[in-house]
Amino acid sequence: MTIAAGLSLAIWLYLVLGHARFWRADQTDTAPIVAPAAWPAVLAVVPARDEAPVIGRAVASLLAQDYPGALTVVLVDDGSRDGTADFAREAAAGDPRLQIVAGSAPPAGWTGKLWALENGLRQSSKGAPWLWFSDADIAHAPDTLRMLVARGENEGLALHSSMALLETGGFAERALIPAFVFFFQMLYPFARVNDPADRMAAAAGGCMLIRRSALKGAGGLATIASAIIDDCAMGVAMKGQGPVRLALTHRSRSIRPYGGWGAIGAMIARSAYAQLRYSRALLVGTLLGLALVYLVPPAAALFGHGLARAFGLGAWGLMTVAFQPMLHFYRRSPLWGVALPAIALFYSGATFASAWAHWRGRGGMWKGRAQAQLGA
Repeated sequence: MTIAAGLSLAIWLYLVLGHARFWRADQTDTAPIVAPAAWPAVLAVVPARDEAPVIGRAVASLLAQDYPGALTVVLVDDGSRDGTADFAREAAAGDPRLQIVAGSAPPAGWTGKLWALENGLRQSSKGAPWLWFSDADIAHAPDTLRMLVARGENEGLALHSSMALLETGGFAERALIPAFVFFFQMLYPFARVNDPADRMAAAAGGCMLIRRSALKGAGGLATIASAIIDDCAMGVAMKGQGPVRLALTHRSRSIRPYGGWGAIGAMIARSAYAQLRYSRALLVGTLLGLALVYLVPPAAALFGHGLARAFGLGAWGLMTVAFQPMLHFYRRSPLWGVALPAIALFYSGATFASAWAHWRGRGGMWKGRAQAQLGA
């Protein structure tokens, strides 16, 4: 146990002192908005499938943007059976900037969301130089688009993406959601994503502002048509065209309650095995790595002796400290930091469940569509 605990401590020393200091949660959108020379037209595209409970607030927030330039909002109704389009029309209250188009079933090789976005682009005006892809369960503050475009124009970005503030109303959400973003930052340190000289690329799919010419240069959405983790695939495609930026934000907020432990586990399981490229070897390695990094420290601290206990306490303390900035960003109790090993155990189980669902032909399940096999 001493060797394992010592290795875990060494890993946490590297994560805290190196790895682009991912844990500091300092890549945010709080800088003042500096107006560009001109405010270009923007086309917002919202893919929606059975989103009646949230679509009204999402559409209303888009139409309430204080953006000085032209804005058109296209809602792609992706086969909804709950009146999604009607709720969107009601929220728009006759605003002519909202266009609703009926999506079609995705052809072979396309995931549902990306095909819905493609539908929106094909049936809309081609004049806007910026595209704003916004999820149907995200509500934005009035200055969100102004902030996105200002930085995109002033810094010549190909992609400007915001990690929306996720819902943490229930106990399970408070326990699991801040850790979700913490783990995402560990996989994709935002400082590296935002460094044009670094190959690291990622994005957050709930809010992505994309330069149309850059998307065209990358080959359009067809380039990533089968991607389950479409936002990170978009980040890779766009960073090949120019600088990208990914930031934490309080401006864009998820308005969908996750519904407890099972629903959050299903959300993780939908894409975890795709993240591992459907590799059994990577799955085994990931689960063993999670055990070493997150479970060995408390085990050594509670049941070890001598150096093993000291190493375990040190590693557990470092992970607790590293989690604090994200807990602060989400305005959650710092005591959740002590529980990070238990939270990681939950995520490990969801990762295995993702592989199990894929092996059963149910991978990537989202609103009746099993999509993970597209990427296998």
